[in-house]
Amino acid sequence: MVVAASAGCGIVGGGSPTDRSLDGLSVSSPRFRDEAPLPAEYTCTGQSGNPPLRWSGVPQKQTKSIALVVDANNAQGAAEVHWVLFNIDPLTTELAQSSVPRGAGALQGLTSSGKVGYSPPCRPDDTYRFSVYALDSKLDLKEGAGLLKTLETIAQHTIARGRLSAAHIE
Repeated sequence: MVVAASAGCGIVGGGSPTDRSLDGLSVSSPRFRDEAPLPAEYTCTGQSGNPPLRWSGVPQKQTKSIALVVDANNAQGAAEVHWVLFNIDPLTTELAQSSVPRGAGALQGLTSSGKVGYSPPCRPDDTYRFSVYALDSKLDLKEGAGLLKTLETIAQHTIARGRLSAAHIE
């Protein structure tokens, strides 16, 4: 299942999730730089699961939770969501390799493949985006929540966002 319908909500695609201006977050990884290739170990040919990520610039007073969306855009403009993680504690500033911060109450939603959890990218020429969102509330969604509903809810509550992109798979 490809999620093109959610492109209008700004979570998948390049648009803004709301009409208000958003603060920017800085997103990085110790394993790859912005616009550099995604290391193969974090793809369907690797064994490492999700790459480690770090973020900063979260507006502490307004942020009640963090969300992460990993998606890809292909040459045809269709989007595919590889991971949705939400209700991350707002004081969290990094995500370790192959991990979900369960102790802090983080939950995962469905991906485009209809599964819960990190769905490793496979298409070598797509651009993969690791987007972090500061939200003004915890989301009233359960583990395995539907993709469209989760993306729409994240968009409604976004107050700041940042993105790390991988130009393709190495």
